[in-house]
Amino acid sequence: MAKINRLSGFPELLPSGRVIEQHILDTAREIFELHGFLSLETRSVEPIDHMQRNGEIDKEIYVLRRLHATADEADPGLGLHFDLTVPFARYVLEHAALLEFPLRRYQIQKVWRGERPQEGRFREFTQADIDVVGKDTLAFHHEVEMAVVMSTLLATLPIPRARLQVNNRKLAEGFYLGVGAADTQGVLRVIDKLDKIGPDRVGALLETEAGLTPEAAAKCIALAAICTPDATFVDQVRALGVRNDLLDQGLSELSAVVTGANAERPGSVVADLRIARGLDYYTGTVYETQLVGFESVGSISSGGRYDNLASDEGQRYPGVGISLGVSRLVSILLAKDLVSASRAVPSAVLVAVTDELSRPASESVARRLRERGIPCEVAPSADKFGKQIRFADRRGIPYVWFPATAADSTEGDTIKDIRSGDQVDADATNWQPPLDDIKPRVFATPDSSAASKESW
Repeated sequence: MAKINRLSGFPELLPSGRVIEQHILDTAREIFELHGFLSLETRSVEPIDHMQRNGEIDKEIYVLRRLHATADEADPGLGLHFDLTVPFARYVLEHAALLEFPLRRYQIQKVWRGERPQEGRFREFTQADIDVVGKDTLAFHHEVEMAVVMSTLLATLPIPRARLQVNNRKLAEGFYLGVGAADTQGVLRVIDKLDKIGPDRVGALLETEAGLTPEAAAKCIALAAICTPDATFVDQVRALGVRNDLLDQGLSELSAVVTGANAERPGSVVADLRIARGLDYYTGTVYETQLVGFESVGSISSGGRYDNLASDEGQRYPGVGISLGVSRLVSILLAKDLVSASRAVPSAVLVAVTDELSRPASESVARRLRERGIPCEVAPSADKFGKQIRFADRRGIPYVWFPATAADSTEGDTIKDIRSGDQVDADATNWQPPLDDIKPRVFATPDSSAASKESW
């Protein structure tokens, strides 16, 4: 067989990594549903011209074509979706007559982007999104809610502390208009490069590409440097001497998000005016989230308010959403050894087999355990018990069940906790393991929180 080469940017997890990923997905579903979000799934492909309308993403779209398509066959104009927000907006328009608004949905699916693979960045990855979409109008308080729900999820997971950073596009665009910018979207896209190329090169680009004066460019960079754990950012922005009505509205909204979210979950949100978000459909609050101590990997969660993404024949469906980059988060956790799984298999019990003639008795034990919700498997072969115990130990299975050796035996079944060595009598109709042993557990490694103990 020819050597198999790995495909860069298309991650595959080992069993223990998949347990960790599944724990994150299960926790996300639980938290989202506790907050009243219903589950939806959309198709994997969307019209390319629809996806191209929403920011600088053209080069990242994977085009869908049949391998043996002939030259005269029409180009279907389809591509794999690069996020879950654009497909959701299309879904809302297509099914609006059958939906109840405001619509609260969560969606967990794979997405595809043709970007250069690097640490934390993949060509195929899983996202977990929540959105609230209204009909004609959407109350501002949902922008606070997004921050609360995501910070709740991140605080529930066994991961280092996460810092949820928020900004407001009205604040940024109003400020840029106030300093004389003609192309506010162009300024936003340049500011979004601050972490990659630094303030000096950003300042130069603001002058050459966005047409700003040196003084205006300096003020835009000064704005992006403001970061506070509360609403004190308002006074710092005012001190820059820029005035604009849209700026005033953005300051008010961002202050409400920071104050409101921190009232629900103290210390969960900071105002970071560097946050821009490159996609141009955002119109209000924008979110990004980083793991404290691992900022170089980038944002693990992002999103924002969008008022004009979904509209049709005069009907508008404004929304706000936030997404957890599940694959990026898992890749950080595994690469930095920040979390561990108690075992890589679901089985809590291995039922031993005395000999192949007695395998039906072992299968009967397994069936009774499963009927009571205890995951188990039967040993693959009737090896010596010591070998069967070692088999369970390698797989992380905590218990080995030994059926009675014969039908007329005076001794009953026993079960052995191979971690402690304790072995006791047991009956498959009523034996119950501790709750922590029923499913694989995911927990933070002992030193994983060291980097996250700094202040905001």
